[in-house]
Amino acid sequence: MTESSLPAWAFPPPEGFVAADLDRISQLPAHTELIDGSLVFVSPQASFHTSTMYLLETGLNRTIPKDLRARREMSVVLGERQRPEPDISVIHASAEHSPEQTFYRAEDVVLVVEVISPDSKERDRDRKPTLYAEAGIAHFWLVENQSGKPAVYVYELDPVARSYVLTGIHHDQLKISAPFDIDIDLTDIDRL
Repeated sequence: MTESSLPAWAFPPPEGFVAADLDRISQLPAHTELIDGSLVFVSPQASFHTSTMYLLETGLNRTIPKDLRARREMSVVLGERQRPEPDISVIHASAEHSPEQTFYRAEDVVLVVEVISPDSKERDRDRKPTLYAEAGIAHFWLVENQSGKPAVYVYELDPVARSYVLTGIHHDQLKISAPFDIDIDLTDIDRL
């Protein structure tokens, strides 16, 4: 492939991309994220990833308060050069502005969930939690595949340190009271 046959977005501007670019660049692959001004492309997802997202999303929707919404794969603008796409976000209902909306702002988000994929381990474990915490998102879950079963690591924001503190690791049952009462049978993944 020659340089002239590549799309224009294959060549980042000297200062990197900005969050608004994701809405302006045509023919950008679906689920492209912006991390530190660089475009990040998502690989096809494995069955575990898809099943876990469905399990958590339906579990959240069963118990979510009326003023919140659970959303899958919507990007969140954390800053000018940061627009990751969490696997699941819990947002304030007031953050929904139109059916054409393509992102939420950090202040609209109560919880973000990342289900680790082989190609995104480092981003999901290290960079994204740091970005979410610095943006002030109060709750973060990191989900790992442990022999085909989800293990959910639950974190809460320490507002002084602007970093996350582990509050629990859940294997069979995810039963917590923050950010609201949640009770999800993680063993239901066997039925999906």
